[in-house]
Amino acid sequence: MTASQTPTTAEELRGAGLRVTAARVALLETVRNGDHLGVEAIASGVRDRVGHISLQAVYEALHAFTAAGLIRRIEPAGSPARFEGRVGDNHHHVMCRSCGVVADVDCAVGEAPCLTASDDHGFSIDEAEVIYWGVCPGCSTPRIT
Repeated sequence: MTASQTPTTAEELRGAGLRVTAARVALLETVRNGDHLGVEAIASGVRDRVGHISLQAVYEALHAFTAAGLIRRIEPAGSPARFEGRVGDNHHHVMCRSCGVVADVDCAVGEAPCLTASDDHGFSIDEAEVIYWGVCPGCSTPRIT
């Protein structure tokens, strides 16, 4: 493969030392094509592509993909875990208190103040996880009846 070629999903799985199956390829592509999906939505997307897959298999693959750095797991307070394909940067999220929609928010550019803790307790900090809470435009717009 040349430097200009993008690896296939199967090649990415192999490169991460993971077994390649049709369900795993479909799962990774579902997460990457989705928008902060929960486990049920991911399972449904995989089933639409390849047929039956158990929830246990979905959970196991999500755990393996997260551990390998292929996907990211976010856990907003009071909400089930969600998964996204955007990895390798220190972005954050904004979440609607009303409908639960989630959107990405880039970290500050230049110096990353989100990585400078007031007291790091000796830790070498490399990531910060921030969730901003509010009401999205769709939920804050008064509905005319």
